[in-house]
Amino acid sequence: MTHALDTLVELLALETLEENLFRGRSQDLGFPQLFGGQVLGQALSAASQTVDPTRRVHSLHGYFLRPGDARRPVVYQVDRVRDGGSFTTRRVSAIQNGRTIFFGSASFHGEEEGFHHQPPMPPLPKPDELMAAGMEVVNFQGHPIEFLHFEDEEDFPRKRLWFRLAGELPEDAALNRYLLAYSSDFNLLLTSLVPHGIQFRDPRLQIASLDHALWFHRDVKVNDWLLYDMDSPWAGGARGFARGSIYDLQGHLVASSAQEGLTRMRS
Repeated sequence: MTHALDTLVELLALETLEENLFRGRSQDLGFPQLFGGQVLGQALSAASQTVDPTRRVHSLHGYFLRPGDARRPVVYQVDRVRDGGSFTTRRVSAIQNGRTIFFGSASFHGEEEGFHHQPPMPPLPKPDELMAAGMEVVNFQGHPIEFLHFEDEEDFPRKRLWFRLAGELPEDAALNRYLLAYSSDFNLLLTSLVPHGIQFRDPRLQIASLDHALWFHRDVKVNDWLLYDMDSPWAGGARGFARGSIYDLQGHLVASSAQEGLTRMRS
């Protein structure tokens, strides 16, 4: 699994073509189109490489415009929108075959003291308890993300799972944020399908992310187990909406996410 994580880290490192212009390789995960989490992670990597490292990303918002091709690299163009006294803003476009497949914005902030509150982490069994009880870890073949899935609630649109990227990582806060952005796209939109009994592999289903938002609340180690608590308050018009809260083992809310996507049933 360490080799798989090393490969993912290399995928997010990017090649600098010239100032504000980067290129990233693509990875085929067997989906009909390029995995959106890859584009999120690489876009954040590109934006971060143009920002003072004392400022860390606190929010990322993006729109998926066209399906990406997992067989081709992606070029990222960064617009240095603003370098303010407290916040830095970047806009990023992801380009394949001369067309924009994604654009997004990221905001960065230096460390400051301030008010603090958060909801408590749901009182769910920890990963060691689940594995001791016989729950099996799930992962894609040759992929570094491991999952422990709780059973979906049939009468409520919710998914809950533990996940981590198995392997060793350097003490690099920015890298862990790229990897969290990458991971946050797994399972989120699928939450909107739970009450309808539709599975991701259903041949009638056309599903794709339309937009994605992620707020980073504190530093995170993605190779430690993280709880992803997701729910879907609404679906309609062939679209589904879902939101998520990500907690570390100590119960800290480390990030929040939201996504809307296409969930069209074809006849």
